[in-house]
Amino acid sequence: MSSVMFACMDADTLGGTQRVTHTVAQGLAERGHDVHVVGLHRAESPFRYVDRPGYRHHVIHRTPVGRLSRLGARRERRRLAELFRELGAGFAVLASPGVVTRLAPLLPERLLPIGQYHGSYEHARGSWHLGSVRSHYGGLEKAVFLSEDDARLFSEHALLPNTWAIPNPLPAWPSRTAELTGHRMLGVGRLEGVKRFDRLISAFAEAGRTAGEDWELHLIGEGDELERLRSHARACGVADRVVFRGGVPAAEMGREYLRGSLLGLASEHEGLPLVLGEAASYGVPSVAFDVSGGVRSLILHQETGLLAPPADVPALAAALAGLMASVEERRRLGTAARAHVESFRPERVMDRWEALFEQVSR
Repeated sequence: MSSVMFACMDADTLGGTQRVTHTVAQGLAERGHDVHVVGLHRAESPFRYVDRPGYRHHVIHRTPVGRLSRLGARRERRRLAELFRELGAGFAVLASPGVVTRLAPLLPERLLPIGQYHGSYEHARGSWHLGSVRSHYGGLEKAVFLSEDDARLFSEHALLPNTWAIPNPLPAWPSRTAELTGHRMLGVGRLEGVKRFDRLISAFAEAGRTAGEDWELHLIGEGDELERLRSHARACGVADRVVFRGGVPAAEMGREYLRGSLLGLASEHEGLPLVLGEAASYGVPSVAFDVSGGVRSLILHQETGLLAPPADVPALAAALAGLMASVEERRRLGTAARAHVESFRPERVMDRWEALFEQVSR
């Protein structure tokens, strides 16, 4: 089996990129690969993703992400060279544009570079990411994106000849599904500005006025926006029906999905938001803003869930109200959603990674 190194700027912060990195690393390690997860910097608040990892974990700098001094850059090169000597022939999966620019020039020939991008094309084109991907990913063995839609857009607009699509894997596949009879909507994610839970609260309040005011919105996550969101819920008149749950351990999230009947996502941008896939695996349908190819790969509009135009809160509210009012429609979409995300089951995503490695090795 091959050596596989996954490198992130910071591999241990609570976040989507880190979670996927550890999930894939563990899956490939269980298949016999020699897997290493590398964080270039220490996380300020490290989060443990895998209780018994089958891979090795390395942190290059003891300091959080920030500008490197010349001494720090020399120390980084020395420590990476020591690490590379431990690895046999295989692959270096570089998780972001910043990691690509720092590590790709340092890799030995026996480690074939694969660039990953965990965001959407829509997000990249609004930031420096698109220029960096265009400049640096084309010279790698493969450039991996989260959906076929994103891979096509990067191929066309970033002029990449080497695109590939691999979705993020679900952490597990549940044996039970939700009944969808309760009146509990879920919102899951970090309480940060980009997630726009304020818009979800506004849409929930508006939907409740037409679909019934006995529904609750349970927000699961922690973050700096907590007090502002509490104030916003009071301003919308739903402070008694918006429940801030705080962080819930990953091992207990299955119980939350089983108790939910609907999930809402109001982010400004997303790559491939796994909360949509996790909810679907429990038969829970979702309503989300149509902000990326990754979202569209998880929600087929009116088939497995509902999409609203980005930032259109009235449209989001109308979509939520329709599902809040009909358990039959929730069950129709939820059943189709679970069938649709079968392709995101962990073993199927690991198959796609190994198929990529095989093609790169030819």
